[in-house]
This record gives sequence, structure tokens and C-alpha cells, in this order.
Amino acid sequence: MSEELEKEIRVRFAPSPTGHLHLGGARTALFNYLFAKNRGGKFILRIEDTDKARSTKNAVDAIIDGLKWLGLNWDEGPFFQTENLPKYKVYADKLINEDKAYFCFCTPQELEKARLDAEKKHEAPRYDGKCRRLSRDEVKKNMDLKLPYVVRFKMLCEGETIVHDIARGDVKFENNLLDDFVLIKSDDFPTYNFAAVIDDHLMNISHIIRGDDHLSNTPRQIQIYIALGFKCPKFAHIPMILGSDKTRLSKRHGATSLIAYKDMGYLPDAMFNYLARLGWGHGDQEIFTREELFKFFTLKKVVKTSAVFDAKKLDWVNGQHIRKLSHDCLFELTKPFLDEQYPWMKDLKDLKEINRIKKIIICLQDRMERLTQIVELSDFFFVDEVKYDKESVEEYLKTADAKNILCKLKERLEALEPFEKSKIEEVFRTLAKDLNVKAGEVIHPARVALTGRSDSPPMFDVVELLGKENTIGRLGKTIEMI
Repeated sequence: MSEELEKEIRVRFAPSPTGHLHLGGARTALFNYLFAKNRGGKFILRIEDTDKARSTKNAVDAIIDGLKWLGLNWDEGPFFQTENLPKYKVYADKLINEDKAYFCFCTPQELEKARLDAEKKHEAPRYDGKCRRLSRDEVKKNMDLKLPYVVRFKMLCEGETIVHDIARGDVKFENNLLDDFVLIKSDDFPTYNFAAVIDDHLMNISHIIRGDDHLSNTPRQIQIYIALGFKCPKFAHIPMILGSDKTRLSKRHGATSLIAYKDMGYLPDAMFNYLARLGWGHGDQEIFTREELFKFFTLKKVVKTSAVFDAKKLDWVNGQHIRKLSHDCLFELTKPFLDEQYPWMKDLKDLKEINRIKKIIICLQDRMERLTQIVELSDFFFVDEVKYDKESVEEYLKTADAKNILCKLKERLEALEPFEKSKIEEVFRTLAKDLNVKAGEVIHPARVALTGRSDSPPMFDVVELLGKENTIGRLGKTIEMI
């Protein structure tokens, strides 16, 4: 049945709660979510918490917080595997009774010795099937002695298992290279491969979309589906995300937890957009709304090569989404960063000053790539002493005419009423005309005098937002410095 003819679409994101939700997991969740949205299906959240030693509640909370921030709203769940342990035993017993699985009493020491022996022979470590050959009497004897055991699956010894993968095409695995793996551990908890198959079957999962690091698990899972008489879902293994040096993504590439990007000033819509483009495309389009991604996303457009994480590209995408924000939304999102930097802002009641801060934020909207940059971009508006950039001082304040220009500008602005943008612009342009110089020869030294830098929002906005008192004061100090 083709992808187009599939009717009931049910996909799942099934993270293990052993750490934060990282970019790779977030993209897997996103691809599942987009596929469900595109096909009118269901997106299910399942927490695979059968690793008792490493699973934590904090990790569960971090996963849920990350998904909520990104806007991946699941239709069902979250379900937890540990809430349904008895069902795995039922299916394990069925496989044992049908001679498709067996009890294994090999000790950890025996297994470690076998692994070391394989290494010495330069062979891949694999279970040798020792307990597969035990008679019923031997099994009963070991059980009576209460020896620890695991349950292993009887893999096919001949032929091949073919994974029909939507993203990668057919991938073949030789069965004689796959050893009998564990279904139920000695603590009665299921392994990943077994629990995932049972859950996916009981949840009627139609498509399993996951990272290609899981591809080697798939032939084992397919054989379980066949052994239990289950219908096999469709698979799509998407390439991993690599760092800029083409190695596996790690913290040195910026692979912090997803929710950390919120604190770094990224918008959820921008991260949603960026992750969707990591390994998928729609022509040359780079910026998408969520609705566009719901409409365009298909698994057929997922690339077969690994995607490369590019922090600069993420910043650019984030900047494009910041530019789309309404002024009210921009203010609400950036104000907390200013509040943290300037505690006096938190309890500000003066509406005039609040409106001034809002105008400052708005005039910097086109310059931000991350919301946190509002602090460094706007600092000259909120400090008493301007920090001068040395190169800017050399270029614009140490010219022959700089002092004379600033003196005359100061005089005219002192006399200006009302002190508003249109009148301020008129002063600058009239002064340039009277001095027979280009407007830039007035604007550039004034910008350095007022902001300490050679790059800022439009000069006339800066002067108006600084206010008359600050503007005249800073011009005066600069003139003294020159």
C-alpha cells in the first residue's frame, strides 16, 4: 500500500527519560508531528521509561516542557511503559510457549568472557546461542534452583530480513549475523526492542519515524512482529544531525537541551521552522509558517544524507521570525530580558517611560537575531556613562571638523522645541546644508557621541528616544573629550 493510500495515520514520539530533550530528538518529534498534521492523523507521546537506573522525573518534565515550548501538542498520552509491565510478560510467555523465545541462564561473567574472546578474534560480539540448546529438563532444573535468567528471542538463522524504508528504500540484513537478543531482563523489565514492538502494535501505530541510529534495531523488531502475527508498521529512518565538522552533534556544536534555546532568546516558531528544514526541503523556501509546513511536509522529501546543524543559520531564521512579530508581542517577549538586566524596570508604573522602552525595543526589531540581544543593542539608552568604541572614535570623532559639527548640533538641539523626530531630522539636515557637508558627516560623529558606537538604529529615532536632556549632556561630554 502506498503512502498516499494509507488511511488511518498514527505516529508516536517515544523518548527515553534519561536526559534533556535535545535537537535530534526534537526534530524526530517534529517530523512525526508534521507527518500526522499533513495526513490528518494522530500524534502520540509515549515515555519509554523501562531503564530503571537512568530514567528520572526531571527528564520527563524536561521532555514535556520542551515539546510544549516547541508547540508539538500530542493527541494522546503521555503514556508510560512502566504502567503496563504485565502485558510484556504475556507476550513473552506466548513466544516461549511457541518455541520462539527461550530462557537464558548465562551469567554476566560468561557473557563478558565471550565478548572479550570475540574482540581478540576481531569479530563482532554476539550471543552464541548456548542456552538456546538447553533441554526442557535442563531449563526446569535451573528454574528449580532459582538461577537468574533473561528471556531471549530466537532469531532466524538463515535468509535475510528486509526493511522497506520510506526514506531510505529497501535495506537488507543477513539473519545469520543477528544474534538472539534479550526480550525480558533479569529484573522482569522489557528491553527497548521488545517493549517498542508491543506498544506500537497495541497503539495501532501506522508509521514509525525515527533517527537512522535505530535502523540496526529494525530487523530484530520486524522478526518479533512476524513471530507474534502482528501487522508490521511502515518505517522511515531519518538521517542524524551532524555538527559543522561533520561529526555527531554534541555540546561543542551547541547541542544543549531544547528548552535552553528559549533562554537564549530563540522563538518557538523559529526553532520549529529551522528543525523542519534540517533534512527536509520544499524548493528554495527557507522561512515557513506552521500552516505551510503542515501543508507541504511529506516523507518523500526527507533527504538521505545527514543534516548539518548551523548556529548562524538558526540565528538568521530566528531573526526573520522576530521581524514578523507584532510590536506588542515583541515587547512582551523582550521585556523580561531587560528586567533581568535592569531590576528597576520590573515594577515600573510610569506609562510615559514604559512607552519609551517599548519604542526602543521596536526600533531595534530589525537588528535582533535573538531576543537576548535587546540588552546589548539597547544598553546606551539606559546607562549614565557611554562606553566608546575606540575604532569608532578614531574614525568619526578625531576628524578636523568633528568638534565644530557637534558644537553647532548641540546649540541647535538645545533650542529645539518640541523635541520630536521630524524636528530633530530637520535640525540635522539643515545643519549639514549650512555647513555644506553631507548629512552623514553630521550623523556619524553624533551617533558615536550619543551611543558610543558607529552602528545603531536610525539616528533621529535615537535622539528622540534618548530625550533632550540626555542628548545635550552626551554631546557636551563628547565635545569636552575631543
